[in-house]
Amino acid sequence: MKIKLSVVLSNYNERKNLERGVLQQMYSYLSKVDYTWEVIINDDGSTDGGDKIIESFVKKHTGFRMIRGSHGGKAVGIWNGIKEAKGEIVLFTDMDQSTPLSEAEKILPWFDKGYDVVFGSRGKMRKNFPIYRQLSSWSFRIFRGFFILRDVVDTQCGFKAMRLPLAREIFPKLSAITKKSDAKGWKVSAYDVEMLFLAEKLGFKLKEVNVVWKNEDTSTSKQKNFIGESLDMLKQILQVKLNDMEGKYDKK
Repeated sequence: MKIKLSVVLSNYNERKNLERGVLQQMYSYLSKVDYTWEVIINDDGSTDGGDKIIESFVKKHTGFRMIRGSHGGKAVGIWNGIKEAKGEIVLFTDMDQSTPLSEAEKILPWFDKGYDVVFGSRGKMRKNFPIYRQLSSWSFRIFRGFFILRDVVDTQCGFKAMRLPLAREIFPKLSAITKKSDAKGWKVSAYDVEMLFLAEKLGFKLKEVNVVWKNEDTSTSKQKNFIGESLDMLKQILQVKLNDMEGKYDKK
């Protein structure tokens, strides 16, 4: 049967989120839609036992599938899922479901209007964000817009969809994929920025859509370093611009 939508998630130490029933929430929504779907969950070398929860769930719920990859980070985990996907459109979403899967209703209609990449936006103000995170997001947006993706408000919302052939064209070009390195712990990256930049550069149609977002992440095993993550993301933006200037993204 032809599949309309492939939902891809990468799981790394999300046990607390899994325990509050995020997979059941997704299933409850998808079981009522009028199109065909599949959910592919890549376990990215979890160490908190969350993979056992996923294993148990997929055995009991048709349409859900789990694959395993060595720990490589979010972009690598999503790429693993893309390679397994069979849908016309692939949607990446976060396990914490801060943007619920039901927001796909706002995303999918734009593909019928000719868009190739449709991505969620949290807007300029984010609920449950402390003031220092608000200021950081504002600074990141200004800095990024100075170099690339000037018309995009939010590149970092974890709710993005694109046509499957395009995903398979773009992801192998991402630095997070080409520069394979041993990932250690949980790490935020700006792979989204490079992904959207490449899609725009290659001439594909992008659409940013406001979606519901509220911080629902209850995971406690992710080791977060806010300052370090912010600096790494700024460096990655500069690297994308440098790569473009050096012609590394040009078609060969």
